Amino acid sequence: MFTGIVREIGVVAAVEGGEAGVRLSIAAPATAPGIVLGGSVAISGVCLTAVEIGERELVFEAVPETLARTSLGSLVAGSRVNIEPALLAGEPLGGHYVQGHVDGVGTVRSVAPEGDGVRIGFAVPNDLLRYVAFKGSITIEGVSLTVAALDETGLEVALIPHTLEATTLGGLAVGDPVNLEVDVLAKYVERMTSRTPSAA
Repeated sequence: MFTGIVREIGVVAAVEGGEAGVRLSIAAPATAPGIVLGGSVAISGVCLTAVEIGERELVFEAVPETLARTSLGSLVAGSRVNIEPALLAGEPLGGHYVQGHVDGVGTVRSVAPEGDGVRIGFAVPNDLLRYVAFKGSITIEGVSLTVAALDETGLEVALIPHTLEATTLGGLAVGDPVNLEVDVLAKYVERMTSRTPSAA
């Protein structure tokens, strides 16, 4: 379980493999010391298992299923990624409940300055839009965000200067792919309300 509050921006040190699966080595000096072998870490919103741990680096493996459903397949050496270790019992829930189970990949459709911040628009797959609500929560690249605008093809978020500096979102450009995770509560509500009541 995660919260969508990024703890560190990591840098991809190496990508090995191909369509059959990749091995990601990520420089994460602030995060690595607190991770145990087999521990869960969200990498740009994707929950991965640490298979090797160094003093300043973490290694993960991504299988074809993960590569097909996320933007991790586009990572290369030097790519910047958002990092969040799994939530520990007793820690504050600063964002919202995030599973690290990416629902789909969206695309940046607009980037525009807005006061001291930036407003970014995203094209969102139609099958995910039904879970998105105005002023509701969504996870983009592992970052817990509030939906500032919503239309028939996507959404917009308004980013404050801190978010631009503390995450990779400040480096997004039109056309970039992004990992999306909708609020899991919306999916449970849909599941519960669509079930046919059992006979008494």
